[in-house]
Amino acid sequence: MDTIERIEFVITYACTGRCRHCSQGEHSNRGKVIDADAAAETVRNVTGKHKIRSLMTFGGEALLYPEAVYRIHSVARKLRIGKRQLITNGFFSRDKGYIKQVAYRLFECGINDLLLSVDAFHDECIPLEYVRLFADECLKNSIPIRLNPAWLGSYDNHNSYNTRTRQIIAEFKEMGIAEGGGNIVFPKGNALKYFPEYFDGKSYDPYEDNRTVCFDPDSDLKGVFYQ
Repeated sequence: MDTIERIEFVITYACTGRCRHCSQGEHSNRGKVIDADAAAETVRNVTGKHKIRSLMTFGGEALLYPEAVYRIHSVARKLRIGKRQLITNGFFSRDKGYIKQVAYRLFECGINDLLLSVDAFHDECIPLEYVRLFADECLKNSIPIRLNPAWLGSYDNHNSYNTRTRQIIAEFKEMGIAEGGGNIVFPKGNALKYFPEYFDGKSYDPYEDNRTVCFDPDSDLKGVFYQ
């Protein structure tokens, strides 16, 4: 096997959004969650065989199951994996006290690069007031945050989605959160269904990388070792 530099975990495919650009297609708000203890052991196993530079957790909406996120990142921090990332849409609860608690525990478990998915697609189905509250609590806990918007067509494409995304980005920049570049919507899942005019009719995923190993909730994590 090629040298592995990065580990990714899909915590769950359940999500609080129903975004029209989502590569995973339609989501429910409940679903299977990854085995956190097995995932933590997998991090130890892979790190013992490879020089891991970064680890990411995402979903679905990973923070629907925050205990799994804490568990995995706590191990990554102890193993001194340099970049410990979480992608989230920032909406997992309407309880302000719980949101505050989650933000603190994300700091405590060692996340040092939080990618906040805010754009016109999420705006259609997620209340931004709770996303702003979550982001503010993360800033209070000194968690580095970058905006992670999705762009339709290209960054420079003039369409209503990109226009609204720029407006949302400006609002979050006023909070002191920088834009991280984001990504271009690619033809897979809902994107291919709702925006076929932007693609050539072929489905593909541009983020495959043989230096990355990714595990999802259906992965058999028992006894994972890499030669």
